[in-house]
Amino acid sequence: MDNKINRSEADSFRFWSPEVRKLQPYQPGEQPKHQKFIKLNTNENPYPPSPLVSIAIKQALGTTAEILRLYPDPDAKDLKEIISLQHGLNSDEVFVGNGSDEVLAFIFKAFFLHPNRPILYPDISYSFYPVYCQFYGIESIAIPVNKNFEISTADYHQENCGIIIANPNAPTGIALSLNEIESILCSHRDSVVVIDEAYVDFGAESSTKLIKRYDNLVVCQTTSKSRSLAGLRVGFAMAQPHLIAALNIVKNSFNSFPVDCLAIAAAYASFKDQRYFEKTCQSIMDEREKLCNSMEQIGFSILPSKANFIFASHEEHDAAQLASQLKQRGILVRHFNKPRINNFLRISIGSHEENLTLIKVLKELI
Repeated sequence: MDNKINRSEADSFRFWSPEVRKLQPYQPGEQPKHQKFIKLNTNENPYPPSPLVSIAIKQALGTTAEILRLYPDPDAKDLKEIISLQHGLNSDEVFVGNGSDEVLAFIFKAFFLHPNRPILYPDISYSFYPVYCQFYGIESIAIPVNKNFEISTADYHQENCGIIIANPNAPTGIALSLNEIESILCSHRDSVVVIDEAYVDFGAESSTKLIKRYDNLVVCQTTSKSRSLAGLRVGFAMAQPHLIAALNIVKNSFNSFPVDCLAIAAAYASFKDQRYFEKTCQSIMDEREKLCNSMEQIGFSILPSKANFIFASHEEHDAAQLASQLKQRGILVRHFNKPRINNFLRISIGSHEENLTLIKVLKELI
């Protein structure tokens, strides 16, 4: 018994594969369970989903929840159909998965596993990209953003087996134009270019209108942000059919039923209520502008954002300390202890009342 309790650390890991021992996993934002916070650290939508969502879930469940004993539609045909209609595509140009993180994992597996050629992505961007590279053993090059934290497309004109760019970028919120994205697509016709559009609905222009013209483009989106469905995990990719076919092969080699029946019903309902979607997105963009103006008045510098968050710094105050002080006052924001951005705070756009409280506390701290 004592031997079991006193195992050395090395012995306790003896069942782990060598690859897992070296992995450095993605660190999600804090999700507190035992204290009430104003939660502005994980880019969740401050508004509830469309009222049609709860109706759809109740209808799907019925009175006996009979639907739960059956497997869901493995292809989520109805959901793919409504997504394709909204984006001017065909249903065979849409792929649906369990959140955009899973869709990205399938994308890396389907398109980026080429020996001796790296994938390219910005050095300041979504931190899951290097995690997936490590997970799959993919060579990569992190291309530095410029001094204004912008992506310079000319820097991507080098040999690669694929390119992935978040647009708008995270955590900066800065967006590329369609012309800039098209220049990358044109320069790399033999590589798959992935545009990760998790935040595109808050003021940026989607690359989906380029899909018909470029057979090397994959656009990835999510229902977590603009459709308030982070708790249901529904993401999707859009591309020409030959690329979607590769994603389906990966999916069906891993999990044939990635999206559950209630998530399919809820996501479908959210796409039916376009008016609500547009209204809440506009409200967040309006609140973003008000928040930026208020923070600039107390000395913050804020990068130009097309996302549902802002990236802000203050010359006279340490960002890590501010994040800690805000937490003590019941407000969570995100701080990244990384080179070049360690004096920035990423702040999700909250409701009007939450944003007013944030400004009030910041004024007291500043």
